[in-house]
Amino acid sequence: MHFGFNNKEVGYVLGNQRRSVVNEERDLGVLVETSLKSSKQCAKAADAANAVLGMIKRTFLCKDKDLLLQLYKSLVRPKLEYSVQAWSPYVQKDVQLLEKVQRRATKLIKGFSNSSYEERLQKLQLTTLETRRLWGDLIEVFKILNGYGNINTDLIF
Repeated sequence: MHFGFNNKEVGYVLGNQRRSVVNEERDLGVLVETSLKSSKQCAKAADAANAVLGMIKRTFLCKDKDLLLQLYKSLVRPKLEYSVQAWSPYVQKDVQLLEKVQRRATKLIKGFSNSSYEERLQKLQLTTLETRRLWGDLIEVFKILNGYGNINTDLIF
């Protein structure tokens, strides 16, 4: 995989085999593209989360708030947040694609479908996924600055 615009894209050889050039690679379940954009990863995460959400909708007849909230938090949201530190969406269409899954999940709850998205989040004591990502980033910065991780801060600052 070649990164950068001025990269001469030199061919690589391992042993006597020439290595092929790829435009994307999957590592630990995260798609990395040569452009370093996260659009394909966002689409993949949204598709996986929507599939689980559809299974929940078809399987559970009871649309109780507590039950669906617990199912969402334990089965759907992890699909949207898996390794998000590596591929955090920054393009608005990607952010909205992920947020659309949470919108759909909150509409499933009995009596919540006519409320606005913000009202549903407030009633369920949830935040937007974008806020959760920001919160996670802030926690990591706090841990780094206060020496709670195995990171040499002299290399950063």
